[in-house]
Amino acid sequence: MTSTDARSGPPRPRALTFHGPLGEPRAADLTTRLAAHRPATVLDIGCGWGELMLRVLAAVPGATGTGLDLDEDDLARGRALAAERGLADRVEFLAGQAAGTEQGPAELVLCLGASQALTDAAPPLLVPEALRELRRLVRPGGRVLLGEGFWQRTPSSGELARMWPDATASDHPGLPELVDEVVAAGFRPARIETATPAEWEEFESGYREDVEVWLAGHPGHPLAAETRARVDRQRDSWLRGYRDLLGMAYLTLVPQD
Repeated sequence: MTSTDARSGPPRPRALTFHGPLGEPRAADLTTRLAAHRPATVLDIGCGWGELMLRVLAAVPGATGTGLDLDEDDLARGRALAAERGLADRVEFLAGQAAGTEQGPAELVLCLGASQALTDAAPPLLVPEALRELRRLVRPGGRVLLGEGFWQRTPSSGELARMWPDATASDHPGLPELVDEVVAAGFRPARIETATPAEWEEFESGYREDVEVWLAGHPGHPLAAETRARVDRQRDSWLRGYRDLLGMAYLTLVPQD
């Protein structure tokens, strides 16, 4: 770390390639399959830095993309990555709400762990409402890639208490129920895939790696105590709470006519 890093506080999680449990082999397969349909337009909901969108654009010459997010730092990272890859003239990273957006419809819509960006509804209505928005945002014959959490089994009250604040069993459906919601919203699930334990470990470790290294090197920093407490809570929530309980489904959806 430089002295500037020490003064400015803990770093953002730059060790992550994707902001979710998505490994390189699966990302490569998804990119190949999604690009095979030659989408001319790509819309990325809650894009972060838009890594998967950028890969699809690189694989489909002439395609254009739009990423929507509220995090200015992530958007700036996305713009920098686009410039590095020669894609700056084919993609926009826009700061703004995704709910009710008029950026669509697009031939490919990505929504990876970002259903909450599409609606103010709370679980268990969140996913059905988000799916209705995705149905509006995708063109006929297009594709939606939905990354959505699901319970691998119903968590106990004790397990819920060790997760995020106010966690309840209704926060996520089971995988069969999630797919039922997809069909009810007017999609056919062309592919159903789920994140592996290795993908989860890469994400969870990568999310905290940079800040853990920073904490080890700056134990007396004015922000160290609160940062240490936050990171310790996050890690404990994973290890003692949702590890091996919370799954991530990657669903390739085709809108029904």
